[in-house]
Amino acid sequence: MTARPLTADQVADLLELAPLEGEGGRFRQMYADDHSTAIYYLLGPDDASALHRLPTPEVWHHYTGAPVRLLNLHPDGTAVEHRLGGDVATGARPQVVVPGGVWQGAVSTGEMSLLGTTMAPPFDPDGFELADPGELRRRYPQAADLIDEITRRSAASPDTGS
Repeated sequence: MTARPLTADQVADLLELAPLEGEGGRFRQMYADDHSTAIYYLLGPDDASALHRLPTPEVWHHYTGAPVRLLNLHPDGTAVEHRLGGDVATGARPQVVVPGGVWQGAVSTGEMSLLGTTMAPPFDPDGFELADPGELRRRYPQAADLIDEITRRSAASPDTGS
């Protein structure tokens, strides 16, 4: 008999994850010192990592569950969609590095995606900036559909323009 996959709520309970204010999803900081930080990060079927940017690089790690669509919007106008997951034969990658200064947002492609992120230097909340999705739609029209999907799932994202 095959065990049923865990739900997002079950994973959140087992790992003691809490809502991540501002960004969305659920998280728990696993490590922090003067040089780096690491968190568990969970996206459920209706969650999104709101479009945001950080001043320093962030490494995303996929642990289990559905693949994730991770959107990166670069200052030079390019938009790149990464598939974060374990099935490398189909183009997914278990780790993706988001450079500092790049807008980023993500959604799960299924019922649950357990991820982690690592930052060195450590995360500083003063460097966290939420995006104006309307402005990003105008600057990156080639990514408008995924910007809309991330914005729709993200109650945290202020949408001040269309």
